[in-house]
Amino acid sequence: MDDDLDPSGVAAALLASISVLVRRVRQVPTGGGLTMPERTALSCLDRSGPTTSSELAREVQITAQAMGATLSALRASGLIERRPDPDDGRRAVLTVTEAGLQALKNKRNDRTELIAQALTSGAFTPTELEQLTAAAPLLERLAQNI
Repeated sequence: MDDDLDPSGVAAALLASISVLVRRVRQVPTGGGLTMPERTALSCLDRSGPTTSSELAREVQITAQAMGATLSALRASGLIERRPDPDDGRRAVLTVTEAGLQALKNKRNDRTELIAQALTSGAFTPTELEQLTAAAPLLERLAQNI
């Protein structure tokens, strides 16, 4: 690494800029009708696979009561379903439905389109677009190493 590069400074700059990007993308309405807690629960359930309400609440660090309200709305919309836990009949396991997967896909596509519009707005030079393209896999590798 170049002696002039301070890893702590690079880390602070990356964290600040990525945080602003993520916050901005989340703030801009993209339709779909999902609230932030609903999107978070649905995304976590999609990533982690079938799980219980209490495990999902722990994963996203909210109370079981708050998660229950969120999951009720998702079930009412047909985006998740409850099934008996095959290992413990007293518990229910939650899974994402096809409609839930489609809602997530639509949300991701909306966000991708939002970023694509910003990239093609003329605010970035071709060289900057190349730099952003080169940075994407590096940012993913950084995330995997945390």
